[in-house]
Amino acid sequence: MNNETTGNNGDKGASLTEELSAWAGALRFDDIPARVVALAKSQVLSQITAIRAGAGLPLGRSLIRAFGPPLQPDPRGSARVLAGLGSWLNLDDTAYAGHLSNSTVTVPLAYGRALGLDGARLLTAIVAANECAARVTAAATLGPFRGQTAAHTSLVGAVAGRMHAEGLPAHAWVEALGLALSMPPWTLARAYVGSDARVLGAYLPVAMAMDACDAQAAGMAGAADILEHPAGFLAQFATVPLPESVVAGLGRRWHTETLSFKVRPCGPGIDAAVDCAVELHRALGGPRMAEVREVVVSASAYTVAVHGIVADYENGPDTVVGALPLSLPYTVATALLSGGLSVADFTAPAVRDRERWALAAKVRVRHDGRMTRDLLRGEAPFGEAIRQAGDRARPWLDRLGVAGVVPIAGPAPTFERATKHTGARVELRMADGSKFSRGRSIPLGGAGPHTRSHHRALVVRKFVDGGGDRGIAGRFAELDRLSGPEVAGLLERCLTEVEGS
Repeated sequence: MNNETTGNNGDKGASLTEELSAWAGALRFDDIPARVVALAKSQVLSQITAIRAGAGLPLGRSLIRAFGPPLQPDPRGSARVLAGLGSWLNLDDTAYAGHLSNSTVTVPLAYGRALGLDGARLLTAIVAANECAARVTAAATLGPFRGQTAAHTSLVGAVAGRMHAEGLPAHAWVEALGLALSMPPWTLARAYVGSDARVLGAYLPVAMAMDACDAQAAGMAGAADILEHPAGFLAQFATVPLPESVVAGLGRRWHTETLSFKVRPCGPGIDAAVDCAVELHRALGGPRMAEVREVVVSASAYTVAVHGIVADYENGPDTVVGALPLSLPYTVATALLSGGLSVADFTAPAVRDRERWALAAKVRVRHDGRMTRDLLRGEAPFGEAIRQAGDRARPWLDRLGVAGVVPIAGPAPTFERATKHTGARVELRMADGSKFSRGRSIPLGGAGPHTRSHHRALVVRKFVDGGGDRGIAGRFAELDRLSGPEVAGLLERCLTEVEGS
């Protein structure tokens, strides 16, 4: 079938969810370009690694005690727990737009296992869910929520993932999406950054989405125009609504191609700074505290803004675990001293290391205007939205503190060359007056030429570094050729060792 549409709403009577659902529900494996399939295979392995990591720390084990193991007889329960475990350490992958995998991978995995889907059908459900979740998130990207705080990403991804896995018709998608988006979560920074509620950040919206699907199956229906109605979702969740993003270039602009793979547990906007700190450690060795006068991190306005929010919740060794991956001073200091950053750095004894916190206290963050301009040049995390909005983006840019910077170029016709320029420069200023620095424009694993060529190697290393078997990782390269029982067996081999399974 030809699954490409113009996204110009050829059926004048169709709502946004109707047009999106008709396209996504009809998507088949042969409609997806091979390069997109390859990215989706890497996405699955990467998210499974994040789930394993999230289950390995005390807060993840608390989630399992509360709601059950990752693999349960009821796929609804599995989907919720898998979502929660994979999200809270910031090891989940991102795209333009949103943290997709917490719903778009976990729900198809849960339902694929229950329904016996083969690898090709599983990957098709994942790509369909990616495209739906990313497009709705893009439409609201110029608003109060981005990244994991945009819980609506998981609402849409979970509904789409389940609908496609179950093979339901387009009208069921529309009804379930209308129900799921009727009362979307409004994330509070105080709870998300400053408490254990962080582990529920993807769990709760995926649970809501499962309830919406169940309600639809029982005969309930939501509003078909929930996105674009003057009293609907975009009116409340977008400062600059971009409804055209929902259906733009369906079958041509593959949002899956904008994926960035998280190789270390940190973010948002921290990845490049940690990469630089790792490079400095390799070049110089771990610096002695007495030798370091100051650590200056230069970054875009986005990274500086996130740092300002998280700083209010930092409390040295007593910082809540959910805030640690978001702490630029702690993650950079850890990488400078140890040469890396892993989930073990967010629990004792590492988190109580006085030297880390002493070095973290010497970290200074400053805005770099060039990096902000580079940030807006890339598609992710919101450059493409600003290009799509044009002059409409000015009020949102004013709030970000970059008034007057509106990209001249229009929206990208495809995402085959998408980039994510969340760059940083780390400069060590020593007591003797010497200086050492490293800089990156795109973090390791970020969308760009290197990741497009090496994403498989990056996620295999992520899986192996997280304690996974290289032979098991190799099976994901042929995921599209595996039968239903083989897919289920592979998933169980990856996750049955997780505590409580």
